[in-house]
Amino acid sequence: MDTPRLLRTSGTVLAVAGLLLTACTAGGEGHSAAASSPSSSPQSTLSALPSSATSDSAALKPYYDQTLNWHDCGAADFQCATMKVPLDYAAPSTATDLKLAVARKKATGPGSRLGSLLVNPGGPGGSAIDYLQYAAVGYPAPVTTRYDMAAVDPRGVARSEPVKCLTDKQMDAFAATDVTPDDAAEQKALVTADKNFATACQQRSGKLLAHVSTVESARDMDIFRALLGDTKLTYVGKSYGTLLGATYAGLFPSRVGRLVLDGAVDPSVSALESSRAQAGGFETAFAAFAKDCVARSTCPLGTGSVKAAGADLDTFFKQLDAKPLPTGSSRKLTEALGTTGVISAMYDEAMWTTLRNALTKAKTNGDGSGLLRLSDSYYERDSSGQYANLMYANAAVNCLDLPPALSGPDAVDRALPSFLAASPHFGANLAWSSLICGYWPIPNTGAAHRISAPGAAPILVVGTTRDPATPYAWAQSLAEQLDSGTLLTYNGDGHTAYGRGSDCIDTAVNRYLLDGDVPADNKTC
Repeated sequence: MDTPRLLRTSGTVLAVAGLLLTACTAGGEGHSAAASSPSSSPQSTLSALPSSATSDSAALKPYYDQTLNWHDCGAADFQCATMKVPLDYAAPSTATDLKLAVARKKATGPGSRLGSLLVNPGGPGGSAIDYLQYAAVGYPAPVTTRYDMAAVDPRGVARSEPVKCLTDKQMDAFAATDVTPDDAAEQKALVTADKNFATACQQRSGKLLAHVSTVESARDMDIFRALLGDTKLTYVGKSYGTLLGATYAGLFPSRVGRLVLDGAVDPSVSALESSRAQAGGFETAFAAFAKDCVARSTCPLGTGSVKAAGADLDTFFKQLDAKPLPTGSSRKLTEALGTTGVISAMYDEAMWTTLRNALTKAKTNGDGSGLLRLSDSYYERDSSGQYANLMYANAAVNCLDLPPALSGPDAVDRALPSFLAASPHFGANLAWSSLICGYWPIPNTGAAHRISAPGAAPILVVGTTRDPATPYAWAQSLAEQLDSGTLLTYNGDGHTAYGRGSDCIDTAVNRYLLDGDVPADNKTC
């Protein structure tokens, strides 16, 4: 649903990625068995899988009956293990099993233990285990002391058989590629970059590339639930994690316990509609940033109107396009990297000060290092120049889950007016960034569809009115689609709401997780 340049991962995970739990790395023979030539016939959506692939089947019994060998890892009180899952749920075979990394931090009390609470930060491609390190200590104490906090890195992500594509130097070049081409030569360069990215993923990831869908990850999550000893799933999914949670509910409605879907994705939206809506979301977030900025005497976009600030930003991007800025390193700040830097700060209003400082440094001192750091954090590039596999997994999952948004430059040209109407400042960037799945080597196995999950227990959907990455309308739509959905609204800025400073939101979600009390539908904080 997202492009590999613009994704739905929660901003929180960017601050904790890679800190702990290095002993959780999975891999070995499971990945080598999966990474041969690409599958010639990747599975269809799992709603059409044969009955032999259901969780109650004899073929899957060994996976549900396996024993996890937990061991201490990383920070105090954290434990890690490795879980086996079938590469292909339609034809399980131990010869191609995947090994997924899982982790937990057990409840310490006071109060009786309530079971396990699984978390996922989104992406797709965000590490749930990295996010667990924040959630296990950063979520409200009444929740973390009574639940075993747990996570599984989804297949293809981080420690779980990671999708591999470009080298770090190649990724540097890809991230800097102009995604607002001005002429045929620049269009050709962008198309070549996208094709090379897709080809590299196929060459380095093999059969795995056909089996990293959201549906398969939801089935993996059900195996993990069972191995944790829980009869029903309790879960907090952020951003793309809401799609994972809603997909789980659609597959296993009778196994739904308490599901919090925060920063909701609408599963009925096409890839094209998704990218266009995200463009509008970032435009709304920028307007909120600009309104705050121009009220300050030191605003690098001027002290006039929001409209004038937007025009100033457009001029700055054009200047970067013509002459990238030095950064104090061998890399220059291109228009693409500068735009990504601005967009990355839209995920969390706490980053607005950092963005103002970075823009001031760039515009006043000709120093692009601040915006480059913001872009690098978005791409999960560390100070040594190494990238996490976030963007590779992001593209692999999105291109498998939905038909491509756009098929080529001509299709982008036709779509541009609607993108620019949704976002004058970021629309062209998101339109051209939507192109990569058109060159993906593996056909999509999923399609946009409504999820109703009949018979599921009450599900809490949380939406933020000025969310830049998952527009509020998506939360409204998902809550309406789910037979048992209840909408909780945060009237504010930033991406997702729970555990980010709103006492009203936290209190409502805590009561739901601890006592099963669902807030009044359409409650607003």
